[in-house]
Amino acid sequence: AEHQHSRYNPLRDDWVLVSAHRVKRPWQGQLEKPPPEDVPRWDPNNPLCPGATRANGEVNPQYEGTFVFPNDFPALQPDAPEPDDSDHPLFRAAPARGVCKVMCFHPWSDLTLPLMSLAEIRAVIDAWAELATELGASYPWVQIFENKGAMMGCSNPHPHCQVWASSFLPNEARLEDRTQRQHLSQHGVPMLVEYAEQEARRKERLVVENADWLVVVPYWATWPYQTLLLPRRHVCRLQDLKEGERDSLASIMKRLLIKYDNLFEVSFPYSMGWHGAPTGPHLEEDCRHWQLHAHYYPPLLRSATVRKFMVGYEMLAQAQRDLTPEQAAERLRSLPEVHYKQRDK
Repeated sequence: AEHQHSRYNPLRDDWVLVSAHRVKRPWQGQLEKPPPEDVPRWDPNNPLCPGATRANGEVNPQYEGTFVFPNDFPALQPDAPEPDDSDHPLFRAAPARGVCKVMCFHPWSDLTLPLMSLAEIRAVIDAWAELATELGASYPWVQIFENKGAMMGCSNPHPHCQVWASSFLPNEARLEDRTQRQHLSQHGVPMLVEYAEQEARRKERLVVENADWLVVVPYWATWPYQTLLLPRRHVCRLQDLKEGERDSLASIMKRLLIKYDNLFEVSFPYSMGWHGAPTGPHLEEDCRHWQLHAHYYPPLLRSATVRKFMVGYEMLAQAQRDLTPEQAAERLRSLPEVHYKQRDK
């Protein structure tokens, strides 16, 4: 805990430098503005609200639950042309096609997942699974991800996520496919199934758990309060979850996100996303090496206004963190599971 050392990340086949003593250094760098607390429940100028007009002129329905629509500014389109042939191996290009969707979690802009009911979170999980099934029928990769907070690039204060389906396996997916396949071949058990069993027994990096799920600050975490959400059962894809597992997933997500908000008593920013076995043509392949999991990457380090920057050494050498995963897990684990906004209630 007091001396620097490196830790190996078997999921990404790389290393992170742990320098816990650096968290004690004084900070005179950039301070972030806390997110606004007075977000209106409905704003006609917010393109994600029910009844609002979006940039393309379409008017949202008066939705009352989840609402999915095509991204008005998609990074991937299904009919993109083939790139020109390369005249040199150092200048390669490949086709990239797909679709991008936006999913609103709730009609109210002043809510976030930790403040939603378990039934409302369960509806989000069901919508995720439906999209993963629908888009995964033809696309090899379906990336569900949420950027929460302006600090993480979220441009609209409304509970929502994005879903991008691509004609190719992105870098992180290809990397995790390789490392998990190698682990199963060498050890005879899926990597993250074995890892979850180890963390459940050791408990030093455990944040929350229930009968079906556990959340840990991974041994190899790079971001200060990064967490990994894992099922206890071997599950390849989100759409493979049983009814009870979806209920318990809603519960553990709410508990984790309440702890995040309670850490600095702020609507905690993060980027999160689901990783599971590839789909499309891979549905007919043996994907037993895969284990479903969700990554949470929050940037905050010391307070609601001081974030961790991945610059300098991190960009040019390797990732580095300023407190141990065990310290981060202990702090998160000790936080109450009643949201700070609801304590008086």
